[in-house]
Amino acid sequence: MAVSETTNEREMKESQGSATITAGFTVPSTKEIIITIDGPAGTGKSTVARMLAQRLGLDFLDTGAMYRAAAAIMIDRKFEDDEIGELVSTVIGADLHFDWSQDPPMILAWDTPIDHRIRADDVTKKVSFVATIPELRSHMVRKQRVIFAQHPRLVTEGRDQGSIAFPDAPVKFYLDADPKVRAERRIDQLGLHDNVSVDEMCERILERDRIDSSRSDGPLVCPDDAIVIDTSELTIDGVIDEMERVVRDRLDDL
Repeated sequence: MAVSETTNEREMKESQGSATITAGFTVPSTKEIIITIDGPAGTGKSTVARMLAQRLGLDFLDTGAMYRAAAAIMIDRKFEDDEIGELVSTVIGADLHFDWSQDPPMILAWDTPIDHRIRADDVTKKVSFVATIPELRSHMVRKQRVIFAQHPRLVTEGRDQGSIAFPDAPVKFYLDADPKVRAERRIDQLGLHDNVSVDEMCERILERDRIDSSRSDGPLVCPDDAIVIDTSELTIDGVIDEMERVVRDRLDDL
């Protein structure tokens, strides 16, 4: 399956061009490596992580899809906000996992694909609440570490990958961008042009930043040893090129 781009990403490429430096470079098959990409919503983490993994010949893990799947379960099973124990038990029972034969990997609950559900606007509104539940976060981190054990050549993106899930990762990135740019990208990604204004999405994103940064369990932080990249005015290829350069440099030390 080809990597899809949002309208915003295509416009960035058209207006700024491309600077790809790779010529078939991949991480040697004998190397085990985990690359973490953290940052707030709308910075391009999913797109960049997926394309970087493809370029380097690694697997790709979208941890946000796991939390979105939990939010979809909460909504569809009609759990109230105070029914935390029941929700966590149900999510554990759903055995969230990925179909790695698909590109990008498809998330399943109860062995049923739910990718079509997790990008809906009601899920987007609920996922910030779900992500604050400590018991659920602990479960998700455990599953993410199991995934790495099964796929030891991995690019993983989220909000706590370099800080909590994989603090010893040899390569860590933190992506950021201007809030308005992030809002435009999020609207493109979710196909909400007719439903949500840029200003409204910007408010949602800033509130999500506040919640993610202030929660007690797995808060959104920039790891001290992460390389920070502001993607506001960079092409997708430009971001990936910079990441590839870092990975090339670090490989000799692994």
